[in-house]
Amino acid sequence: MNQTTAAYEQIIEKYVRWATSDPGTRAAIIIGSRARLDHPADEWSDLDIIVVTSDPQCYLATTDWLENVGSPWLTFVEQTPGGGMERRVMFDGGLDVDFAIIPAEWSQQVMSAGIPPDIADIIRRGVRVIVDKDGLAAQLLQMPLDAPLPCPPTQAEFLEVVNDFWYHTIWTAKHLRRGELWWAKSCCDDHLKLRLRRVMEWHARATKGQSYDTWMRGRFLEEWVDPRAVQELKGIFAHYDAEDVWRALPATMDLFRWVAVETAERLGYPYPQLGDERATELVKVLHATRRMA
Repeated sequence: MNQTTAAYEQIIEKYVRWATSDPGTRAAIIIGSRARLDHPADEWSDLDIIVVTSDPQCYLATTDWLENVGSPWLTFVEQTPGGGMERRVMFDGGLDVDFAIIPAEWSQQVMSAGIPPDIADIIRRGVRVIVDKDGLAAQLLQMPLDAPLPCPPTQAEFLEVVNDFWYHTIWTAKHLRRGELWWAKSCCDDHLKLRLRRVMEWHARATKGQSYDTWMRGRFLEEWVDPRAVQELKGIFAHYDAEDVWRALPATMDLFRWVAVETAERLGYPYPQLGDERATELVKVLHATRRMA
């Protein structure tokens, strides 16, 4: 056991000791890299704990309980991608721990309605039960974890993302011309890149099969994205500099285009060529005439 792993195990041990005595905490399950075999934890991994509690406010509205777990440097509460809440903590030594808070009544709903597909996917990758006062965690883990394969996008969903992308290339160029560098760069390196990632996910599954694992939110992207795209990614992000955004924007457009065109071909969908051409033409005009303004 390396030093980092040992330090996290101490955090886990202290938390279990405190949670066992806390009446509100009913169950706690480790998920993520410190529970899975595929892509297991390394020295950079954090610790993710799902907490089932009858008193969510103890975790979300107070922080004094953290002293029973370690010496916190920083802590804050944020919404999880699934709409829940979690307390994120940076403990002494840079040990980062996320406590995802699940109200006890929600867990009862899951018992009757079934585990949502996104949660089932996390559980399938590996879990480690560390607190289970009512046997709830054991019951949840015995429930079926079958989930349908990711469906390819419908034609409407595909066109929505592609048209969104091309629309915002013009939007980015216009804000560059106006001198709103923060907005322009944010759109180029956030909004457009998120649409690019979505299409790269569709491309990977359209190429490798719908069961091909694209993880979530870009995790391990360099492993599952087409190698040609990985090479192009090196040149599509910009510095906070107008000329560099002008360079990164068409590079992003070029990468998106061939990935989206190939995806459309594999799915048998039409590609909105006219929108692509008109957006590309206008971006070039806005770029070429910027010094005349």
